[in-house]
Amino acid sequence: MKIGIFDSGLGGLIITRSIIAKLPKYDYIYLGDTKNLPYGSKTPRQIFEFTKIAVDFLFEQDCQLVIVACGTASLALRQIQNEYLPNNYPDRRVLGVIVPTLEVADKNYRAKRIGVIGTSATINSHKYRQELTKIDKTAKIYELATPKLVELIEQNALPKAKNALKLYLKPLQEQGIEALILGCTHYPILKREVRGLMGGKVAVISPDEIIPDKLAGYLKRHKEINKTLSRGGKKEFLVTKINPGFKAVAKRLFGKKIGLRLVRLK
Repeated sequence: MKIGIFDSGLGGLIITRSIIAKLPKYDYIYLGDTKNLPYGSKTPRQIFEFTKIAVDFLFEQDCQLVIVACGTASLALRQIQNEYLPNNYPDRRVLGVIVPTLEVADKNYRAKRIGVIGTSATINSHKYRQELTKIDKTAKIYELATPKLVELIEQNALPKAKNALKLYLKPLQEQGIEALILGCTHYPILKREVRGLMGGKVAVISPDEIIPDKLAGYLKRHKEINKTLSRGGKKEFLVTKINPGFKAVAKRLFGKKIGLRLVRLK
């Protein structure tokens, strides 16, 4: 059985690349719901429905484990884990990116003033604040919506995205944060620019640098899941809509053209 990785667009490709580099022997299926992006402007109900359909599709493609490599789609994670899986796929697993990222921010950097940038849906949900409270009640989080970035990244309009980033980060710079979480898996493509703007005293926490180690640790702890996974080194890339921007960024990330297969979800 395979490892599935799901995102609303190309952000998950960045996570996928880093996971494959860490764990190259496993078989992977990547699914980008490019037809319905951006998820950041969707309602919580829409986000849940889109995520449930995508997870179901990946399970039908023989995935034992699915990584929801999308900060916005991760808002539906608890409902997927607590309601959908027990009733439909009790032997499968779905993991997210929010809690692992916060754990690193709190434990590795011991930051007490943490900023997070993300889509409007992610920030309006206050999910990072809620989860951080469970991990460290003494830490304070500053949330900032950066709604234009996903669309610009998907269009491969990186110069415009970098200009928007300069304006977005000013309020967080003024708050004197100690760490900044890139709360959308699209944003690691701009992490060099973020680090340059924030300066060396602010730890910039990027999910593509965290999730591979977290997944490796999970598989080591859960041998019952690990033993079901096939190890042929195969990689499939599926999208619900093929657009030029996605293809261009995918080529740059992987250093070559990757075969994108168009699929239709329910």
